[in-house]
Amino acid sequence: MRLKNKIAVITGAARGIGLAIAQRFAREGAKVVLADVLTREGKASAKKIGRAASFVACDVGEKAQVDKLIRAAVKQHGRIDIMVCNAGISRAIPFLDLTEADWDTVMRVNLRGVFLSGQAAARQMVKQGKGGAIINMSSVNAVLAIPAIVPYVAAKGGVGQLTKGMAMSLAEYGIRVNAIGPGTIMTEIAKTVLTSPQARRNIMSRTPLGRIGEPSEVASVALFLATEDSSYLTGQTIYPDGGRMALNYTVPVKD
Repeated sequence: MRLKNKIAVITGAARGIGLAIAQRFAREGAKVVLADVLTREGKASAKKIGRAASFVACDVGEKAQVDKLIRAAVKQHGRIDIMVCNAGISRAIPFLDLTEADWDTVMRVNLRGVFLSGQAAARQMVKQGKGGAIINMSSVNAVLAIPAIVPYVAAKGGVGQLTKGMAMSLAEYGIRVNAIGPGTIMTEIAKTVLTSPQARRNIMSRTPLGRIGEPSEVASVALFLATEDSSYLTGQTIYPDGGRMALNYTVPVKD
C-alpha cells in the first residue's frame, strides 16, 4: 500500500473527482477526511468507503470552516500528510451578462477556497515538521479558454500561479505543492452537458484519445503526486486531458 498510515484531507469529496481520489487513497492505505458542502452525499460517500473515511461539512470559501476542518482532521488522526484542494464550481454565463456576484461566487470557491485550504493545511504541516504534499485542482482551462465560463477560466489560471507561489514558499519546509489540470472528465456536471449530441461532438472533436476521461484516471495522478514517486516534483501542473492541450486542430468524430 503506497499510502499506508497517511492522513489525507480532500475537499469537494462528496462526489466526482474528489470522491474518486478519496476512494483511491483509502485503497492505498490512507485515512481520508472528506469535506464538502453536500452534507448528505458526503456522509454517504464516507460510509461507502468504510472505516478509513470520515466526513466534515465545510464551505472552503469560509476561513473559519476551513480551520475547523483542519482541526477536526488533526483531532481525529493527530496530523495531516496530504491535502487535496479539489472543491470547485462553475457558472455558464455569457461574458457580457456576468454580474459581480457571478464572478465573486466562482472566485470564492475556486481560488479563495484553494488558498484558504492550502494555507491551513500547510500551517499544520509546518507545525508537524515532517513535510507533506498539497495537491490543487486546476484545469486545462487554466491555459485554454471557453467564452461562457470566464470566471472559471480566470480562477483556474489563478490556481496555476497560486500553486507555483505556494510551492516556492513551502519548499524549505519539505512541503511539495503541485496541481492537476483535467480535461473533460465524466463527472455529474459532464454527464449533464453530454446529454446534448452537439456538445458531446464538440468535446470529442478536441480530444485526440477519442473518449471522456474517468474520475479514477485523475485519482491516479493524485496518487502519484501524493507519494514519494513524485518526491522531486513541486510547482508543477499535470494535465490528464486526453491530448487536448497538444491539439492545434479538431479531429474527426465517429457518429
